[in-house]
Amino acid sequence: MTRNRLEAFSDGVVAILITIMVLEFKVPQGADWEALVPLVPVFMSYILSFVILGIYWNNHHHMLHTAERINGKILWANLHLLFWLSLFPFETGWMGRTHAAPLPTATYGAVMLMAAVAYLILQQTIVSHQGPDSRLREAIGGYLKGKTSIALYGLSIPLAFIHPWLAIGIYILVALIWLVPDRRIEAKMGG
Repeated sequence: MTRNRLEAFSDGVVAILITIMVLEFKVPQGADWEALVPLVPVFMSYILSFVILGIYWNNHHHMLHTAERINGKILWANLHLLFWLSLFPFETGWMGRTHAAPLPTATYGAVMLMAAVAYLILQQTIVSHQGPDSRLREAIGGYLKGKTSIALYGLSIPLAFIHPWLAIGIYILVALIWLVPDRRIEAKMGG
């Protein structure tokens, strides 16, 4: 499989996930502003998940452009990442509908943690296949942002049982850390 085909497949999956998330919105029964109030938590969790999926999509795109060739291990590592991303619609809806109750907020963090780990695995699989002098290896360095994200998601899971809104604050913080794509990869790729 070519890099372009892998990227197109992944793009399609992310587009479907975003579509599923937006379809979770139920049309309010009333025609006034009060009818929208129950949708606010669902909408807020949707915004967070949309941004996070967008970040994965953007960084995945940049990462794949460093790969000169694709093998079976990369395909499976990519599917592993897509599996965890495919749980976003469920977790987004559950956390939003329960108004950030502890268990849904903790499992949201667990899915975020596993997606971050899967991204790291995909990244390391690409580096391993491309060799020690790969463009991706040169670009990512010590992978501080990724390791920090994993640690923060790990912290958010037990914190969700103590104070769910602090856990959500961590999810937002991690999103802010990643909002700008890794410029080191762009620099290595020439823009």
